[in-house]
Amino acid sequence: MSGVMIRPLRFTDDVAAMRAFLERLGLRARIESERGGWVDMLAGRGMVALHDAASSSTGGQAGQTSLTFEAEKLDELVERLEQAGFGDATVFDEAYGRVLSVTGPDGAVIWVDERAEDLYGYKLHAARPDERVEVTPYLSGADEPAWRTFLGAMGVDATVRFGPGAEFAVRLDLTTTDDDLQNRVHGTRTGDGLELTDPDGQLVVVHG
Repeated sequence: MSGVMIRPLRFTDDVAAMRAFLERLGLRARIESERGGWVDMLAGRGMVALHDAASSSTGGQAGQTSLTFEAEKLDELVERLEQAGFGDATVFDEAYGRVLSVTGPDGAVIWVDERAEDLYGYKLHAARPDERVEVTPYLSGADEPAWRTFLGAMGVDATVRFGPGAEFAVRLDLTTTDDDLQNRVHGTRTGDGLELTDPDGQLVVVHG
């Protein structure tokens, strides 16, 4: 993997159940904490991170999804963001590695983790996700032109969907070319795709 990868972050009351749900959709665990409160799931394109809501230091609530990213080199990313007008991009050293914070469109605080080689406290898996699955988050109530500018500055090559909403929110959506998915996963077929309810009680739409 290289560059910047989109990685929606889901806070959940049941990391194991959310992990099993995403595995049925073709994602696979790549890194998990030894204490079990964190796991990131790799898709054919993109990732989803799961965080135990009870241990969140930022007040994340179960069922809440935030838009986060993972990057190869944060210092280069800071320069690109500053040139695009996102001047508060700042890199911090945390216990688990380096992280970048920047205010994106709609006042959303965006976190970008630097890809770490020191996995102390974490377990690495040889993830083999379904290559037909892509993480394609859905942003409601978003300023689409501003977000497209931001994602361009980030260097993100990923599909992001936009829709109406009273306020900014992120929904965990996927896209797949697996025509047999509906036969394996219980959901409702609509014009938007296959609608599923995840273990947190949240809507997930899998687009075909």
